[in-house]
Amino acid sequence: MAAKMMGGAQGTFAYPDARHPVFTGKFFDVAMRNSLAPGKEAQQQIPAGLGLGASLPLLPPPATRTQEGTATSGVPEGEIHMKFYWGCGSQGRAGQPREFHMRAKGGKFEVSGDPMQGRYVPDRGVDPDPSYVLWPNPKTRTRAPANASLVGPHRITGAGVPESLKFELQQAADFMPKIALTQTGDLTSGVTPGWQPVDRAKAYFLHGLSMQGKTIVIWSSAEVPDAGQGVVDFLTGAQVDRWLKEKVLLSPATTSCAIPKGIFAAPGSNEASPGMISMIAYGPETHIALPPKPADPKQPWDPEWNVRVRTKSTAGALLGMDMSGMEGMDPGEATPPQGQEQKPEESTTKKVLRGLLRNL
Repeated sequence: MAAKMMGGAQGTFAYPDARHPVFTGKFFDVAMRNSLAPGKEAQQQIPAGLGLGASLPLLPPPATRTQEGTATSGVPEGEIHMKFYWGCGSQGRAGQPREFHMRAKGGKFEVSGDPMQGRYVPDRGVDPDPSYVLWPNPKTRTRAPANASLVGPHRITGAGVPESLKFELQQAADFMPKIALTQTGDLTSGVTPGWQPVDRAKAYFLHGLSMQGKTIVIWSSAEVPDAGQGVVDFLTGAQVDRWLKEKVLLSPATTSCAIPKGIFAAPGSNEASPGMISMIAYGPETHIALPPKPADPKQPWDPEWNVRVRTKSTAGALLGMDMSGMEGMDPGEATPPQGQEQKPEESTTKKVLRGLLRNL
């Protein structure tokens, strides 16, 4: 949404396409390391329900040119003030907000307050080098359609690829439904995000952020502090279970989470400060290998190949604004004809979003 409203309607279509999508739609990407023929092109035969033809080309990452940057010295002067809130409920909790001040002057940092350390997901993503082949890539310019499904038989062929590398994905590994995120109330008296249960969701997490002058206000739905934006990523089943027990994540039965009254309202006024809220529904993870992993961890296991499929669903909106009119926007949607007058609410939304992104 942000990229579209700032003028980038088509966005960038390259690996990884599913890591941080900014549009409504279905996103997936593929990375394969072939130890027998590193970086050799391959083909992934796909189910007809995916709507992208009979197969996907898997290509090595394009060569990148290193650019020489301009060396800079010194520390830019400025200051920042951060306020941290957490937990669902109309009233803020005791001990909130935590506040953190940082000032840079004369090449030195002055720090005071109680910064949040933030929780981060261990990086299990692929950092592709020339030994990998990827999709999407420059040979493909089409994303999965709205009715696409990954369910069905898949097979990968190419130099060095085992003949046995074929597998079938079940519904647990399919695209998750989108989150129907709504908001009631206003930022002064209190906003309550709500949603319908998402099929196959194991847990939920929400994160809000707003600028109030030189102050950054951050809130999360966790019942404990130190749950930052880094939590919005793929999680293993064990991580979901652990963070549910620690009350970092919301249970799959949760359908709403009130934001404490007034924390995102501009100080001394009834006006809302520009802000955004993001939400994630953590989905299941599927592992397939040949031969299958033995139940006894002491038994030797040297699989011929293995496949991992991770799923999630994400949503985002401007804090306290009704985004229902934006429903259905996707990367392929055409921009309005030149000279066509925008609706007032579209102009207001764009203005708020520009102001937010310019300050973050």
